[in-house]
Amino acid sequence: MGSLRKSALLGTLLFVVSSAGAIAADLGRVPPPIYVPPVPYEVGSNWYLRADLGYKWFGTPDAHYDDPSYLTDQDGGNFLNETITNTGVAGIGYGYKFTNNFRADLTLDYEWPGHFHGNLHCIDTVVPCGANDYSDEYADISAWTGLVNGYLDLGNFYGFTPYVGAGLGMSYLTVSNVHYINPANSDSPGPGSWSGSKSKWNFAWSLTAGASFNITRDWLIDVNYRYVNLGDAESVVIPALAGTEPIRYDNITAQEVRVGLRFLIN
Repeated sequence: MGSLRKSALLGTLLFVVSSAGAIAADLGRVPPPIYVPPVPYEVGSNWYLRADLGYKWFGTPDAHYDDPSYLTDQDGGNFLNETITNTGVAGIGYGYKFTNNFRADLTLDYEWPGHFHGNLHCIDTVVPCGANDYSDEYADISAWTGLVNGYLDLGNFYGFTPYVGAGLGMSYLTVSNVHYINPANSDSPGPGSWSGSKSKWNFAWSLTAGASFNITRDWLIDVNYRYVNLGDAESVVIPALAGTEPIRYDNITAQEVRVGLRFLIN
């Protein structure tokens, strides 16, 4: 019986010692590192800001003065030799890139005044002069334009991304500084002017082609050509004879060459 007790005690002691050794080994073992997947770094978000500066040259507008006395004249109140001088344009915008090939933005542009000039036949009932004499008519025309634009990016070629686009929106045209110079042989030669200005809202649209280039991770330079139709403008009422009509400047169009920057918002 004594031998049996000794054997049981020895077995228990060996179990305790071996268990303690196993626990100590576990406590001394360095746990394996916990794997944390890397967080992807976002190179620019889909939102962007833009700013543009450009040079603008106009098409030939259709100017006319619809006073009843002029409607029966040989030119029917229509101007001849209409031009608007070239000017500058500046704009800002906010956009979003929906896919690798399609993006859209909202832009607001200001156009410095272009100087209108045209010739209007002077009729004897208004400004007595020779039958073939014309007055020189002038005005300043400025514009704000807000457009929603869509663009199709055509792929990246050695860092350059060509694109085409179109825009729809509104223009706000202002006519001011309306003045004239009558023929020298008229009863009232020399300059004259009409005070005040007149503004008008219009539907506007544009077509664009250009290319962008990444100069840093977040900045792109953008060079583009744009054709824009700004609609119609009109002056204050011109008090000649009936004095109920303005001068109207219809179909104001322009072409622009623009250079700008786009900033990708992180």
